[in-house]
Amino acid sequence: MKISLIIFLLMLTSVDSVYDFKMNLIDGELIDFSMFKGKNLLIVNVASKCGFTPQYGDLEKLHENYGDKVVVLGFPANNFASQEPGSNQEIAEFCQKNYGVKFKMFEKISVKGKDQHALYKWLQGKTGQEPSWNFCKYLVKPDGTVKFFSSKVSPLSTEIIDQL
Repeated sequence: MKISLIIFLLMLTSVDSVYDFKMNLIDGELIDFSMFKGKNLLIVNVASKCGFTPQYGDLEKLHENYGDKVVVLGFPANNFASQEPGSNQEIAEFCQKNYGVKFKMFEKISVKGKDQHALYKWLQGKTGQEPSWNFCKYLVKPDGTVKFFSSKVSPLSTEIIDQL
């Protein structure tokens, strides 16, 4: 009887779709991902002190130029060489001051390891790949398919743009 209850509870907490997630923006506002149904999502683990940090500018250009085709979601993480040590407030200020970021930025999370956030577990489960460094990208299509792009792939590359 107890095993059946455990299995039932696990079924209730399983995540079938990216649209099942609810997460806090960097300012603490709760966002229900169901609001993104029918849209492409570009999910990116970001950091302020990385060689790829200038990609914030390209992510903002993607947001501005292709916002009708893709929603950019930034997730600060300190998983790689401690390149995102700041608080949520410090990260938000850095992004605004240096790159004018207007795309959705979320609270800092862990994108790999034993404390990996459930969103990144789900993305890894869909692609078989976890982030290997800052600014790895996952393009989630409206049909639920997910494609992984390494840090070296620019958000404005034809590899990404052509799939929108």
